[in-house]
Amino acid sequence: MLNSIIEQLATTTTSQITLTSFFTCMVAAMVIGLVIAKMYEYKNSYNKGFVITLAMLPSIVTLVIMMVNGNIGTGVAVAGAFSLVRFRSQPGSAREINAIFFTMATGLATGMGYLLIAVVFTAIMAIFNLVLVTSAFGEGGGTIATKEIRITIPENLDYENVFSDIFERATKKYRLVEVKTTNMGSLFKLRYEVEYKEGISEKELIDQLRCRNGNLEISSSYAAVAMTEL
Repeated sequence: MLNSIIEQLATTTTSQITLTSFFTCMVAAMVIGLVIAKMYEYKNSYNKGFVITLAMLPSIVTLVIMMVNGNIGTGVAVAGAFSLVRFRSQPGSAREINAIFFTMATGLATGMGYLLIAVVFTAIMAIFNLVLVTSAFGEGGGTIATKEIRITIPENLDYENVFSDIFERATKKYRLVEVKTTNMGSLFKLRYEVEYKEGISEKELIDQLRCRNGNLEISSSYAAVAMTEL
């Protein structure tokens, strides 16, 4: 019984992969990745690195699965190697994790003797990544259109509704994300995330807010998108 298990783990034969099946799987995986990425973008805050990662990961995982198909020993080795990614001491960005999976997939293919597939896969993913990075893919309204407005108001104003009518006229959507007191509690500092409507003048909006808050401090900037970590 033990000998049969060892022999099964030691076997290195896998089902043969043809270039036709490989290209078919890669194209399908790319399409699936693009669909998943675009689905994630819909009405969501995102950064370009994470969207590109979502688009590329199915292709990378596809190659891994093709490599371990029918080989228990290789599957166990891959599971152990991939588990190391989860327990890294230093957190990394989505694209860094993507690069780790990329190199693991190509290394597995090369180690099993599929040199041509490894080379072709690397070339395909390099071109795919170049197209994604140099194009406008992942730079939609989820990051660029969102701005952050900070407003200081006196304590006697109702901060929950004081600017509602102004923002409803000038923005597609807005939300109050932070309220804090300052100056010994005599002032409130409000932080809004807003998405402007087309053709809206930011100066006119700020002028309207100044009239409402007694000409106290107002600042406007692009909302920072935090680094996506895995």
